[in-house]
Order: sequence, then C-alpha cells, then structure tokens
Amino acid sequence: MTRKFILFTVIFVAIFKLNAQDITAQSLDSITLIGNRINIPFKENSRTVTVITAKEITQSAATNVADLLQQFAGIDMRRRGVTGMQADLYIRGGSFDQTLLLIDGIKVEDPQTGHHTMNMALPIEVIQRIEIIKGPAARIFGQNAFTGAINIVTKKNASKSNAIGFQVGSYDQQNVSATLGKDFKKASVIAHGSVNTSDGYRYNTDFQNHNYFVKGTFNKDKTPINVIGYFTERQFGANGFYASSSAVDQYEETQSSLVGLTSIYKTEKLTLKPRIYWKRNQDMYLFRRHDPSFYRNLHISNKVGAEINASYKSSVGITGFGVDVAKVYLSSNNLGERDRLMTNVFLEHRFLLANKKLDITPGIAVNYFSDFKFHAFPGMDIGYSINDNLKLYGNIGYTYRIPTYTDLFYSDPTTLGNENLQPENALTEELGVKYNNGKFSAAIAAFNRDANDVIDYVKQNEDDLWQATNIQDINAFGVEVNTSYGFKTSGYDQNIALGYTYLNEELKASTANFSRYSINSLKHHFTGTYRSQFIKNFRQSIVYKFAERTSGDSYSVVDVMATLDLHAFEISIIGNNIFNEDYSESNLVPMPKGNFLLDVKYKF
Repeated sequence: MTRKFILFTVIFVAIFKLNAQDITAQSLDSITLIGNRINIPFKENSRTVTVITAKEITQSAATNVADLLQQFAGIDMRRRGVTGMQADLYIRGGSFDQTLLLIDGIKVEDPQTGHHTMNMALPIEVIQRIEIIKGPAARIFGQNAFTGAINIVTKKNASKSNAIGFQVGSYDQQNVSATLGKDFKKASVIAHGSVNTSDGYRYNTDFQNHNYFVKGTFNKDKTPINVIGYFTERQFGANGFYASSSAVDQYEETQSSLVGLTSIYKTEKLTLKPRIYWKRNQDMYLFRRHDPSFYRNLHISNKVGAEINASYKSSVGITGFGVDVAKVYLSSNNLGERDRLMTNVFLEHRFLLANKKLDITPGIAVNYFSDFKFHAFPGMDIGYSINDNLKLYGNIGYTYRIPTYTDLFYSDPTTLGNENLQPENALTEELGVKYNNGKFSAAIAAFNRDANDVIDYVKQNEDDLWQATNIQDINAFGVEVNTSYGFKTSGYDQNIALGYTYLNEELKASTANFSRYSINSLKHHFTGTYRSQFIKNFRQSIVYKFAERTSGDSYSVVDVMATLDLHAFEISIIGNNIFNEDYSESNLVPMPKGNFLLDVKYKF
C-alpha cells in the first residue's frame, strides 16, 4: 500500500513540474454559489468550498455522482458495489445523517434516514456543476448540514445537451441514456432518461436503475421560472450491505422523486428567491430476498416545503434573510405514522471594511420543530484579502442534527429506538488560506469540531437490546490541503489536482458497558487527478486515491479514462480499480476488482 502511495505521489509531482504555458482552465470568479442568500462570487467566499465544473465532470472517469465525489479529499463515499447503486455520504468524518444534499438549492434530506441521501443524486448528464461546502453550515442551510452540504446545480444551456449514449462493460453492465434539450426565445427544456442494469459483481448484487429528469425554464428575459422533476427507481441485491456481512440474501427497492419550482426577482438593491417543492422517498427492504414473510420493511416519506430567500444591498453592506417552512410525513410498518412541521428563519449581514479587503458576516438561524421545539444556531465568517489572489479566512458556528425517524422509532429483534432522543449539536471552528492566480490555485484549512449528544446504540448487559441514546461526545480535528494547476503542452490543455485530508477523531469514553459506535473515518485521504491531452481529439484522465481509515486499514485505487472525440461521436473506455486492489468502504462489503466500461455517445 505505502509503496503504491509513494510511487503515484512521485509521478504526480513530476508531472506537476512540467514546463507550463498559458492556462485555459475555467475561471470560477463569476460563479455565485446557489445556496447562499447573499450573492458572493466563489473567489470571495470565506469558507472552504470546492466547485466541480462541467468540464471536470466529463473528464472524471466517473459515470455517477457517488463515484465522482470520492475523487475529492475530505469526502468519504462509502459505496457498496458499482455505479453508486448504494452509497453513504460523509464529509470530514461524522456520519451519513450529518451531511445535507441540495438540488438547485432545494434541501432533499430524508426524515427516515440519511442512508437514502444519495438516492437523490442526479445523472451526471444533467449536472452543470457541484458545490461542496465543508464545515458548519446550519446557519445557512438549517438542520442536517452538520459537517457540510453538497449542492447539485442542473444545466441551463439546454441546446448543448443533446446526446444518446450506450455503455457496456464488466458484470454484464448495460446502460442506455438519452438527454434532449431545446432553447426557445423565452424558454428552454431539457429532459433525460436512462436505464442501468447489471448481473452483479458477486452473488446477489444485481441491479436495475431507472432515472427520469426534466427541467423547464420559462420567462427567461424577465422573472425566470424554473420547474424541475426527477424520478429514480432502484432495485438491487444487497449481499452483506446491512446488518452483517453474513446476511447475503438481503434485497432492497427504492423510489425517490422531486418536483420543484424556483424563481428569482431582482431590483437594484433587492433580490428575492422563492422556492416550493415536494420530495418523496419509498424504501422496501427484505432480509431474505425470496422470502418476504420472514422480515420486510416498507417506509414511505414525503416532504412538502416552501421557502423564500432574500438579500438587500445598503450603504452598510448586504443583508441576507429568509424563511423556510416544510412538513414531513412518514408511513411505515416499522416506524409508524409520523409527521413533523419544520420552520427555519435565517438572518445574516456581510460587512465590507478596510477598503473592501475585510469581510465579516455574522448570522443566525432560529429553528422550530413540532417535536423538538426551538433552537438557535449563530455563526460568523471572516475573510481578509491580502491581494486579488490571496485570502485568509476563518469561520465559527454552532450546528446540529435532529434525530431521524430511524433513530427515534426503529425496532427489530436486536434493536430499539428511543423517542426521547435530543438533537446532536456541535461547535465548529475553521481557519484557512487560499490562493488563486488563474492557472494555479491552492488552499489549506485547519478545522476543529466538538460534537455533543451524538446518538449511539448502547446497552448495559450483553443480553439487552441495543437502544439509541444521546451518549457520545466526539472531538474531530483535521487539516485539509487542495491544489490545482492548469497549463498547456504542445497547445493542449493539461490539469493536475491534488488533495489531502488528515482527520483525527477522539471518542470520549461512554458510560455504557456496550457501545455500537465505532469511528472508522478516513484518517489519511490523498487524491490526485491528471486530466491531459497530447493529440487532437483524444484525451485521457488518471484518478488516484489513497485512503487509510482509523482502524488501520488502507488501500490505493486507480481509475482511468480515455476518450476519442469524433465530433458527433464520443467513445470512451473507463477502467476502475485497474490494479485489482482488495478493499472495502462499508460494512466489510468487498468492492469490485478491476472492471471496465465502454461508453459510446452520439451528440447532436
């Protein structure tokens, strides 16, 4: 493991020192993060933010969001199998319940469990960019943004999206997709449909996945109205995915859908962004695939919400404010019939001082939950621009997560929920510096998170049932470094991106005799991507990841992609884990050895 890590580090450093010419990488200066109430260009943000651009997505050697995100340091995608059919999302440690996912700024968390977060990950064919916000984000997004948030931004330019694709590869993978778009004078429409199937890479890991997406933009020249609809259905064998690795006959079917309507109204000083949405998730689980009567769970959750975010410019800066109201419903044969009213009120103000070199943004979120009452979460961002390229920044904030319905009410022969649970909470601090001169960017940040009342399943006697309890306190300290360098060789674009995260989590001693909580985060996480082109119409990418978990387990994985662009046709060969590394990311589920995919697209 260590030898491979050193070898690839040397290769990347050597490439990094190639004689460079002009940069053609996309500038991020003009990008404004959708999740913010205050419109702040990416370069001026006083937080740790990573933006994955459309160009980086197409050259990523990834066919889905789960595989894409695991290429970035600090993101722990615990996948089970190929194509991200089932995966859990972690940012800087924590848990999959402590990370929030948004689509065009719409919060799509699931009240049943964060285990379903990645069900809502869109097909990459309709994604314009992905915004990764690390650190305390409750002040901006509300609950569940405990360790960070990820916002998927959908495409706007519909006319350049037309493509039909077919993929075939290892484990009898067969994927068919079509993306069609049309721009009109005052409107545009983009639609996508895809079906992905496989016999599975081992016993009972076959799957079938259907995705359907549509987005319409109307009244583009005045007050634009965006309407999106998404539906995905997944059916898959879950050999060892949950319970224990010996449970080889598990099976799961999920359906997730989203309907949302957003708009924006602007005057010289005032900006209003209203949204309404409906998100639904259905989960059917069998412990024995061919014997539903043995153990079967069926959960259906619905979330209906409306929010309005606003910003106002004045002589003393920019004020952001907003209100978010949502009602969630759950119907479950295990968790019962549940509902919850949620109301979040946000307020923040950005001061620009010292000839606009110093920005200070204090803010607060006040939240009401019908079953957890009122909570307030203040925070502050501070940044100082030494010059146009170099910036120092820091932020501090309280953040929280209310228990999921699984935490509160789930029961099985060995486990018991606890309806008296209280929200988890944490105080997080971060200091960082970032540099960007157009062709080279670098950022380093140190962070600390003190989490209290973390939910753990504990028991006093060996024969007792495991019960959810607010019993754990965890301190997480880490350092994160990211660099990106773009240059030209023989007139063609090249790009190298390197990332490293060190994380140390200290679990304070529990008063219980038996505890389920086991920290197994990525203690060391190194990622490297080299996107290159040397001859006309042919480009390639190499993606490397080294991971060492708290348990001591480590692994190195290399993915590659080569693409021949023949204008109307685009042919790619994608190889994953090409050196046949033996590793697992979750629950002792072995990841596939080397596997390949042939991707053919017709663009028109």
